[in-house]
Amino acid sequence: MRPRLALVPGEPAGVGPELCVRIAQGDRAARLLTLADPDTLLRAAHALRLPLRIRDPDAETGPGELAVLPVPQAVPTAFGQADPANARAVIDALLLGARRCREGLADALVTGPVHKASINAGGIAYTGTTELLAADAGCDVVMMLAQVGDKPLRVALATTHLPLRAVADAITHAGLVRSLRILDADLRRRFAIAQPRICVLGLNPHAGEGGYLGREEIDVIIPALDTLRSQGMHLLGPLPADTAFLPRVLETCDAVLAMYHDQGLPVLKHAGFEDAVNITLGLPYPRVAVDHGTALDLAGHGSADPSSLEHAIAVATRMASAPRHD
Repeated sequence: MRPRLALVPGEPAGVGPELCVRIAQGDRAARLLTLADPDTLLRAAHALRLPLRIRDPDAETGPGELAVLPVPQAVPTAFGQADPANARAVIDALLLGARRCREGLADALVTGPVHKASINAGGIAYTGTTELLAADAGCDVVMMLAQVGDKPLRVALATTHLPLRAVADAITHAGLVRSLRILDADLRRRFAIAQPRICVLGLNPHAGEGGYLGREEIDVIIPALDTLRSQGMHLLGPLPADTAFLPRVLETCDAVLAMYHDQGLPVLKHAGFEDAVNITLGLPYPRVAVDHGTALDLAGHGSADPSSLEHAIAVATRMASAPRHD
């Protein structure tokens, strides 16, 4: 039986709707239910000069068709111009997709890019979809970006969207233990890796160089790793970030835990921006997002690359079907 995926295009004025229209033109290994305003999808199809037939939520679809659960917008979309009036529709679609996953009506959630400034301008406090879904599910989560392919590079984050000056204080023994447990558990549960091997980066240059360049490794990171090693977890590190991504090092691990956003993600994005997806670990269902923004400047012109959404759907399909090693 094909997995059922809830698909949320994200910002209606961005490239999300037209990427969904492009995806609709081909065959799929999963059943997709798109949660969006049908008029926006049809207008995106018109702009792309591609056929699109809107079907009922439970319908079987073929090329050129999308099963759609309508989430009405307050105002019509003007591609390239995010309207705060539609902020509630974006959030409602995300939460509805999450609810369908929690209730067993969908096996995974795939999300497009969201325009943070527009959501906040619409009167909704919003720091990111990862944080929104974590609060909705009432659980701790870990953000992980991953490349697709036979030997995927997976980079998880101990901290996410923080100013650099706040990072050191945010790295705690309890936080690292929690993040590594979530990472280890979902590598087993969602990726069918029986004995995950995780490389953990240090915070400071040269991983602190024995305390000469900072004590976070000695006082926080190493004790956290020792706690988890004593419980049977396979951890390497803390490693200097400037050499941890060498091929010979990556061959020894299934994922890397970086201490902060720009420590690990530039490496992954440089290695293949179009081949990366954003995965939220720790949720009670798989969630995969595109690894790009709303691209308002490209919206409505037909030039946006659908590769990341294609990869997100493929990864979500595999995660929903993976045998578990709990």
